[in-house]
Amino acid sequence: MRDVQAARGAALTEQSSSRTWLLAVVATLVASLDVVTKVLVVAELEGRRTLELLGGQLLIRVTRNSGAAFSFAEGYTIVFTVVAVAVVVVIVRISRRLRSTAWAVSLGLLLGGATGNLVDRLFRSPGPGRGAVVDFLDFQVWPSFNVADSGIVVGGLLAVLLSFRNIEVDGTRGPKQDA
Repeated sequence: MRDVQAARGAALTEQSSSRTWLLAVVATLVASLDVVTKVLVVAELEGRRTLELLGGQLLIRVTRNSGAAFSFAEGYTIVFTVVAVAVVVVIVRISRRLRSTAWAVSLGLLLGGATGNLVDRLFRSPGPGRGAVVDFLDFQVWPSFNVADSGIVVGGLLAVLLSFRNIEVDGTRGPKQDA
């Protein structure tokens, strides 16, 4: 049966499950690292001090963001909570067709990042669906961010690159686009 599937160009179930496994591992690592770093930073630094690293180029200090990236649209936290849930659902649904290692990493980064920030929105003050995301990395030339934000940005950039290269989630190459 596997030979027939392979001969017809059908993706093998084992390949799909290994890519789904990779997506899950990447997402779990990003979300776990995000949650752990936020818990540590809040416990050790909030309201007390700022750590200066890299000769003062990187500050570690707690800030709260109830909006989207760059504190855009503060006050719409519930909307961003719903969007994050939708992102998680879409990625889980897409994972069924996943045959590309690069897409598994990209979607894992996006899923882990969305999940990490969703945890804040659901469980941090002032309450479920309205919690502010904890940001703590500040290079002073860019708005503060966290591990989840990094996962989202890197995963998004990788997704854009894969799309430009016409690599589909199932690992096939789409038709070339004329510029």
